[in-house]
Amino acid sequence: MTTSSSPRTPPSGPSRGRASTARQRGAYDRIRQAIVSGELRPGDPLVETALAEWCQMSRTPIREALTRLEQDGIVVRTDRGLIVREDSPEDVLDLYETRIALEATAARMASERRTMHDLLQMHQLAQAMIDMESPTPPAMAAANDRFHRAVWRATHNRSMIDLLDRLGLHLGRYPATTLAFPGRWERGNQQHLALVQAIENRDGDEASRLATEHFTESRNIRLKLWTGHPASEAEASV
Repeated sequence: MTTSSSPRTPPSGPSRGRASTARQRGAYDRIRQAIVSGELRPGDPLVETALAEWCQMSRTPIREALTRLEQDGIVVRTDRGLIVREDSPEDVLDLYETRIALEATAARMASERRTMHDLLQMHQLAQAMIDMESPTPPAMAAANDRFHRAVWRATHNRSMIDLLDRLGLHLGRYPATTLAFPGRWERGNQQHLALVQAIENRDGDEASRLATEHFTESRNIRLKLWTGHPASEAEASV
C-alpha cells in the first residue's frame, strides 16, 4: 500500500479564524497594557514594524490591534502617523464627568438587580480594602478596581459594563492614583461600605448619590494631581 507524501492541508474555516483572533487579541492586549502601564507614553509613535518585532509576530495582527486601539480612543492618527493619545486637563475632566454619570446609573441599576452573590462579593472586596496593611499605591488601585468592577457586574448589563470598562481604560493611563492622596484611602473605603449598604437595601437614590459623591471627589483630586497643587488641610479630609 502506498502513502501520499503531499503535505497536510493547512487548517481553514473556524479553526484558522480562531487562531487569527487569538493573535490579534494577543497583540491588542500587549500594546494596550503597555499604554496603560506607561511603558508606551502619551505622544509615543506606534510603528507597525517596530511593534511587530517587539511582540514577535507579523504586522497583520499588529495592524488590527492598532485599529482597535484607535477605536478605543487611546491611539490617534496624526500627520506623524499613529501615536499614543495625549490628554489635556479638559479631556480628563470630560472623562470624569462621563464616568460620574455612568457610575451613578450603575449604582442605581445594581441596587435593583443585585443578587446575594453580588452582595457577598461587594462586601468581601470592600472589607478586604479596609483590612489591607500599609498598601502601596498600585495595590490600592488594584483593590479599588476589583471593588468597582463588582458593582458593575451587579448591574447585569453588558452594555453598561463595556462603557465603564472603556472609560477605565482611559483613566487607567494616569499612574498617580487618587487613592494615595492624603485621607482619600480611608474616606473612599467608608464610601464603599455605604454604597454596598445602599445597594443591599435596594435604595437606588442613595446608591446613585453616593456614587456621584465618590467619583466627584476623585475627579477633583485628579485635577489637583494633574496641576501639581498641594493638598490643604481641608482637602486632606476628602
